[in-house]
Amino acid sequence: MRDSPFQPGAARAATPEFTRAEVALANRNSGALLELLDCDITPTGTHYLLNHFDVPVLRAQDHVLEFDGAFDAPYTLSMAEIMAQPQVTLPVTLECAGNGRAGMEPRPLSMPWMYEAVGTSDWTGTPLAPLLERAKPRGSVQDFAFFGVDFGYDKGIPHHYGRSLTPAEVAGLDALLVWGMNGAPLLPQHGAPLRLIVPGWYGMASVKWLGRITALETRFDGFQQAETYRFRTHKDDEGRPVTQIHVRSLIKPPGVPDWFSRMRRVQAGPVALSGRAWSGGGVPIAKVEVLLDGAWQQAQLAPPQGRYAWTRWQIDWQATPGQHEIACRATDAAGNTQPLTAPYNLGGFANNAPHRVTVEVVD
Repeated sequence: MRDSPFQPGAARAATPEFTRAEVALANRNSGALLELLDCDITPTGTHYLLNHFDVPVLRAQDHVLEFDGAFDAPYTLSMAEIMAQPQVTLPVTLECAGNGRAGMEPRPLSMPWMYEAVGTSDWTGTPLAPLLERAKPRGSVQDFAFFGVDFGYDKGIPHHYGRSLTPAEVAGLDALLVWGMNGAPLLPQHGAPLRLIVPGWYGMASVKWLGRITALETRFDGFQQAETYRFRTHKDDEGRPVTQIHVRSLIKPPGVPDWFSRMRRVQAGPVALSGRAWSGGGVPIAKVEVLLDGAWQQAQLAPPQGRYAWTRWQIDWQATPGQHEIACRATDAAGNTQPLTAPYNLGGFANNAPHRVTVEVVD
C-alpha cells in the first residue's frame, strides 16, 4: 500500500526522476487533461502537443504547397486554392507514438509522456489522394515524402521534419490536407496554416506546417522516417516502422486529486467510472474491461462517434474504504488486447499497457 498523500505533513520524494532536458521538453509539449475525457471532442486548448523544433509562424495568404519530384505534372497550390477543394470534416483521435514512454524500464531519454499524449478533434480539410493524382505521379514512384517548414537538428542531423507514405498506403488511408480544427483555423502550434492528418496512425505521420510533397523513385530515408519512429530492441537493430495506433484506453480520474502526487480520493459508496478507448486503422473497439477489487469487469460502451474517433466506456463501482488500484484495458474488433506489460523498445514507442490509477476511498 502506498503512503497516503492526503495525511497532514505527508512527505514528498526528494530524488528527481527526470533529467533537466526532459523537464524542458515537458514544459514545451503538453498533454491532454484526463478529467476532460467526458468530452467527445477534446477542447482545442487541451489537445496534446508534440513539436520537434520551433513553431513556424506562417501567413496563410503567403503560404504555398509545392508538389515536386517524380510527378509528370508538378504544380503548386495557394491556401485559397486548397480551401476551394472538396471539403471534409472528420473526427480523428490522434495519439503520440511516445505516449507511455515514461512507464517503460529502462526509460528512454526523450519526451517523458505518461498517459496524456492523445486527443480527438474535428479536422477540416480536403482528401489528399486526388491532389496527388492531379500531379500525375510516375509509375516508378515508391514514396511520397511530406515536408514541414519546421527545421532543426536531431542527433546532429539537420533536417526539415519529414515523413513518407507509399502509394499503397495513400490508397488505403483517408489522409487529409487540413486547415481547420474544431470549426476554427489551425493554431500555430497545431500546424497552421496547413498540415497532414493520417487517421488511424500515430501522430508522427501527420506532418505539420506542410510546405512540400515530393514524389520519390526510391524509399524515403529522411531522419524522422529511417532513424527514429522504429521499433528497435538494440542499437544495431534496423527495426520496423511505427505506423498504426495500438489499441488503448484511459480512465477519467475519479474523485478529487492530491495536488502533487495526483492520487485520487473518493467517498465510499457507488462511484461512476468512465473513460475512452481507441485503436488504429479504423478498427472499432469490441470491449473494455476495468480492474475493480482485483477482478476484471466488463464496461458498457457508447456508440462510436466515428471510424477514427475514440469510444466512451462506463461502469459502476461500489467503492469500499481503503486504497485501491483501478485499471482499464481495451480489446478491438481485430482481437488485439492491451498487454499487461508492453514489449520494450529503445524509443519507448507504443506503450499501451493499461492505465492504472490509485484511489483512496474514505467513509
